[in-house]
This record gives sequence, structure tokens and C-alpha cells, in this order.
Amino acid sequence: MRIILSGLVLAAMTLVAPIANADDPIVIKFSHVVAENTPKGQAANKFKDLVAERLGGKVVVEVYPNAQLYGDNKVIEAMLLGDVQIAAPALSKFQKYTPELQIYDLPFLFDNIEAVDRFQQGPAGQKMLTSMEDKGILGLGYLHNGMKQLSASKPIRVPADVDGLKFRIMTSDVLAEQFEAVDALPVKKPFSEVFTLLQTKAIDGQENTWSNIYSKKFFEVQPYITHTDHGLLDYLVITSSEFWNSLPDDVRPEVKKALDEAVAFGNKVALDKAESDKKLIADSGRTEIIELTPEERKKWVEAMKPVWKKFEDDIGKENIDAATASNASS
Repeated sequence: MRIILSGLVLAAMTLVAPIANADDPIVIKFSHVVAENTPKGQAANKFKDLVAERLGGKVVVEVYPNAQLYGDNKVIEAMLLGDVQIAAPALSKFQKYTPELQIYDLPFLFDNIEAVDRFQQGPAGQKMLTSMEDKGILGLGYLHNGMKQLSASKPIRVPADVDGLKFRIMTSDVLAEQFEAVDALPVKKPFSEVFTLLQTKAIDGQENTWSNIYSKKFFEVQPYITHTDHGLLDYLVITSSEFWNSLPDDVRPEVKKALDEAVAFGNKVALDKAESDKKLIADSGRTEIIELTPEERKKWVEAMKPVWKKFEDDIGKENIDAATASNASS
């Protein structure tokens, strides 16, 4: 009899437990890999602050920068498992989930960030946000870092200068083809390892934005940076469809509004930091910034543009055409 009663009590406690926790706040873990002073880092913290201000004890955002929880190669899987709720991997990380997002890795596709904005906010860019819903991934917005530059252990002005050099890239077939087009050797490595790889001369160079080059101190171990603006480093803020749909109807719109404002804030930071961090790098005297002439830049475009054709079928010609059309107002 005592055993039966004990079982009934335990069952009752199990039923009551969820009710007792019903008033606990919804926890949103936001995992990213960069420093807090970068555009993405500042946007994540802004989101945390806005949610705390507007949703009080209903929702709590916890931000984990610098790959404290996961690197970009693991965070999507962790999000799908429910270990984190929001992430913002580089767009290059999504090729195994959808081929369309490879468009953002094509070299010399966008003239500037303004052209990127026009494309991302247009029909083609917005459609891509939901291109992975069948995989359980929902895009919530695009977050800028900026245009990419090339740093290296030797001066780089024309494509022939990178012949045989090893450059770290993200896990992206497009980026691999980009460097192979100029006879360089692409090396796929995590972002968290780049500084050590450069410092130990395990690689000769890397591509990144001014803010990442400055915040991660790559300029301290790379004597030359060539101002190319050859590619884009943007992030896709994502969540799992399961988590997003589980949010209460009175909470979801407020979370999205806070995120939209945080992304807009982060994008403004990205624009400002592109210039200010470039100046800080130049003023440091640790590295030489090389400015290309129009003729030198044209050689890079001619060498790398054939990469577009190789991925046209995967990405969609209509998407590439829409992207190039976004340059018209530049």
C-alpha cells in the first residue's frame, strides 16, 4: 500500500512541476563567434537590452560571443537541437542547407553595401530568408559586417601576386573556387583559429572585413592588407522554426520587432566601423594598406568573374541578375 501511495505522490508531483514553472521566463540563447565590439556583437547585445526593456521577466536573452558555446560550423546543428535559439552564422555556412545563399560569396558581385541592401530588401533577397524552412531553419534578417579585404604576408596588387599562397577561407565551395581562380590555395579553417594560423605562418593570408581584421588583431600579424572590397561578409540571423512557432502570440511580434531594431543598429555600426577601423589599422603602423588602381582592380574582376558561371545553375541566374541590377543605383 505504501509503495502504491508513493507512486501516486510521485506522479502528482510530476504533473504539478510544469505548472509551477509556467511563469519562468523564456530563455533565448544567442550564440555567435565574434568579439562584442564588432557589428554583430553590438547588435546581439542591443537585442538583449531591448528585450529586457520591453518584455521584462517574460523573455531573457543570453548572449554568448567569441564562440563560447559553438563555432559557426556547429551552431546550426545546436540550434536545431534546441541548445541555442538564435544564431547569426556567416552566409557562407548555409550551402549544405540551400544552394541559393551561395550568391553572397560570389566575388565582385556587389559594388558596395548600399547595393547589398537593395538586393537583400528586395523580392529575391527576402525570399531567401525562408529558403530553408523545409530544414527547420527560419531566417529572421540580414546582418552586415562589411566588404572583405585581403591580408597577406607579402604585398598584393594583381592576381599573379597570390600564386601559390595559402589563404584561410570559410567552409564554402564558392570561396574555394574564388582563390583557385587566381592560383592561390584555399584552406578551410574555423574563424577562431585564424590569428594563430597567421602568427605561426601556417597560412599566408586571409580575407575579412575591416572590423574583424581590427577586433581580432589580424593586422598585427599580417604586414600587408589590400583594399579590394572583393566580397561580402554578412550574417543571417536564424532561429529554428520549431522554437519560433512555439513562442506565445503576444511575445513573438515583440521579439521580432526588437531583433529588427537590433539588426538595423548593427548595420549602422558596420557602416561606421568600416571606415573607423580601417583608420585605426592604418594609424597603428603595424601593417601597410595597399590601394588598388582601377586597372589593377579590373584584373581581379576579370580573373574571378568566371566563378559566377560555375555556380549559376545552383544559385539561379535570375538571382544573380537581380543582384547585379542592385548595382545600377550605386
